[in-house]
Amino acid sequence: MSDGVPPAPLNPSTLPDNDNVPGNHYAYCVKLDGQLFMQTGRMIAYYPAPHSQGIRFEPLTTANLTGMVAARFSAPLYTRDWVVATGSGHLILGDRGYDINSYDLTDGNLTIRAANLLAFDASLELKQSIVPGFLTLIGTGKFLASSSGPVIFAEPPIRVDPDALVGWADCPSPSHHYDANWMQGFLGAAMGFFGQNSGEERQFDFTGAGTVLLQSSEKAVADPQLLRQLEGQVQTLSVPSLQQLQRTIQQRLAGQQH
Repeated sequence: MSDGVPPAPLNPSTLPDNDNVPGNHYAYCVKLDGQLFMQTGRMIAYYPAPHSQGIRFEPLTTANLTGMVAARFSAPLYTRDWVVATGSGHLILGDRGYDINSYDLTDGNLTIRAANLLAFDASLELKQSIVPGFLTLIGTGKFLASSSGPVIFAEPPIRVDPDALVGWADCPSPSHHYDANWMQGFLGAAMGFFGQNSGEERQFDFTGAGTVLLQSSEKAVADPQLLRQLEGQVQTLSVPSLQQLQRTIQQRLAGQQH
């Protein structure tokens, strides 16, 4: 709104085809003509195409989607959090007020933080990464990702604050790097005691060729699915390991209260 004059209302003739809503980095309009995988709860509104059957949303657990899901969505921990949008029209998506951008993959291989992945074409194949909290897209097609601030593209070798990492394309998975001087210092020891980490203490180390996607903020996009993944791994722990995990959680909670 400028000078008290409300903006012109949007309608199908003024909405863009596959682009951000004009003047709004937090909403994206998909011109849907077929199928789209999208996170549950990310649809803001939609306009059905004239003389069409509109757009329907089906959970990935629906029986008649089993064959397609099995071929394109190989991430069982995340199945309940995704739907397939099918039909024709303009579909407006948002993600908790985060910036939204679209990206194109051409015979690509991109691993992205699960919380940042908003939607992707049914032409792409999704797999669960061996890196906890991340998913991998393979093939050719378009996907949407949200981020806390604009995205920065960087080439390896580079070390990255884990909370600023959005994903990486066509390069090996990162390794952990711990700064020895920081860890040995008094402040590093104190933060370690309270279970806190920072980008100065621990980074993801990328090497080789490829592209690393970073958000311009150290505030990671909230990931409700990561807790479910950790809960599944807890089942494999022994009693001593569970006791150690309990101590770590208590230290982390104590650190958050200070």
